[in-house]
Amino acid sequence: MATTYDFPSDLRAGQEELHQVRAELSALLKRLPWSVEPLDGFSDAAGWRKTERPASPGWTADEQAEVEKLRRREHELAVFVTCHRFWAEVAAADRVDARMNLKHAHETPRPDAD
Repeated sequence: MATTYDFPSDLRAGQEELHQVRAELSALLKRLPWSVEPLDGFSDAAGWRKTERPASPGWTADEQAEVEKLRRREHELAVFVTCHRFWAEVAAADRVDARMNLKHAHETPRPDAD
């Protein structure tokens, strides 16, 4: 049977926000042009794989600021989660399993949640 861990609420909340920020950043990057700076499109069929890109208008200052804000928050949350005091309470041999459980903790409700 898999080990269950009693993650502190702030650690669970940090991990959940990290999931949300990463999803938001990923969705934003998919919407944005492929190049931050304006660049002409190109086509290269000479390599082992054909590569094409349309012209890119670049990102606006607001788009760049939004990406930077999300990346900064993602970094803050990643540091918070990985350096949380809870990990000192988990045996070194069990930390990978505990970390994987935390990543999926949002998929199952807490036993004490009504």
